[in-house]
Amino acid sequence: MRAEDSVGLVVAAALAVYLFVALLRADRTR
Repeated sequence: MRAEDSVGLVVAAALAVYLFVALLRADRTR
């Protein structure tokens, strides 16, 4: 794997976790 590919995976994973947490918080506030 290239360094660029690994960076892309890390960024994608971070965004996925951020969106997941945001959805959980939105559900709790309702």
